[in-house]
Amino acid sequence: MSTNAHILVVDDEPDIRGLMKEILEDEGFIVTVAENGTMARQLRRELRPDAVLLDIWMPDIDGISLLKEWSESGLQESPVIMMSGHGTVETAVEATKLGAYDFIEKPVSISKLIITLKRALEMASLQRENYGLRKRAQALAEPLGHSELMCHLREQVKRVNQHNTSVLISGESGSGRTLCARYIHQHSQSHEGPFVHVRVAGMSPENQAIELFGLQGSSTLSRLDQANGGTLFIKDIADMDDAVQARLLSSLESQSFLRNGGSEPVPIEVRIIAATAHNLDQAVMTGRLREDLYYYLNIVPLIIPPLREHCEDVPELLDFYVNQFVTQENLPYRRFTVAAQNRLRNYTWPGNVRELKNLVQRLLILGNNLTIDIDEIEPILSIQHRPASTGNLSIYDLPLREAREQFERAYLEHQLQEVGGNVSKVAVRVGLERTHLYRKLRALDIDPKQTKK
Repeated sequence: MSTNAHILVVDDEPDIRGLMKEILEDEGFIVTVAENGTMARQLRRELRPDAVLLDIWMPDIDGISLLKEWSESGLQESPVIMMSGHGTVETAVEATKLGAYDFIEKPVSISKLIITLKRALEMASLQRENYGLRKRAQALAEPLGHSELMCHLREQVKRVNQHNTSVLISGESGSGRTLCARYIHQHSQSHEGPFVHVRVAGMSPENQAIELFGLQGSSTLSRLDQANGGTLFIKDIADMDDAVQARLLSSLESQSFLRNGGSEPVPIEVRIIAATAHNLDQAVMTGRLREDLYYYLNIVPLIIPPLREHCEDVPELLDFYVNQFVTQENLPYRRFTVAAQNRLRNYTWPGNVRELKNLVQRLLILGNNLTIDIDEIEPILSIQHRPASTGNLSIYDLPLREAREQFERAYLEHQLQEVGGNVSKVAVRVGLERTHLYRKLRALDIDPKQTKK
């Protein structure tokens, strides 16, 4: 059972509500009470409690009708335990059919209530875990969006996969080149084979050759060995050393390669998907990408559009990543208002889908209101337009922890400047408890006194 689980108690009798709130809080639960069905409906929608204790007989709407409403509307993600002092077997059966976890008669036995509640929470936790595993397996299923551009891209992939030819993907950083490559592989003739991802940018020419072709006598398999019978995805083909490019081309044409230090050709059956963020014409013209390798790979070119060119997909992407982070990382659910969605639709997204995903994650981490409105996203967008103090590196090229720290530092310094260094006002603005905010400021080495305008 999760600690600090949030329980919604719905009962029209004040004494029962008060008693249950006191007992459950003594057990370590967070408790919210509702005196009727209308209030319960609103609180369940806004607070998304971990479990609900629901009385059957209430003045405005009975518990069975409310349970049926939740069941039919798909809002039954948390367990509901029914309570009644006038219950019958028929009522209990009906409640169970509608998805209630259990039925408890009044006067309620406290020990039975606690045991039932804990079991219900354990069951819900297992269900969320299983759902999360399924969701994780599906998370990278395909490029998202129902815009004309994204529908055309998926249609292109279908045509590409009618043949097992090489594919060259171009697109800006963060636009989804890796996701597209996986999508191509998953729907290819060799989808049961391995999908091997190699990134050579930043490697020395010697290490690039070792990574791709391996070493004679080494127990470590080369990337070509690993990808045999499947797909090798080279994310940054234009950053590969010229001599290594020539060697790769020779291996692809002969479907065999020589290990470093070896003399016997190793046969392979590998499909290559290559990608680059560089302009392809310029890369070939400047010699960054060998012309012969370019023509070999560019049989079927795919261009991933930047997010600013299919901004109508932004609301769908926001919804997807909110659900993904809620499911996979147990972050609190938050909903973007229409105004916030419209603002983000009109944002230029220099970091593309990766930037959108990071934005959603940080908003779920830093905020605690149910909704995300335009005034909360505007400071973050203004920070992202500032030059990052990381030399030639973008924040998107940093490791996650370092990028998160850099963002949090810039974000909190901006908030402190806006309120003249007043930590209490910042705590209210960003939705953090003041003690927690002080700890975060110390961890990030931020002195509020030094951040006044």
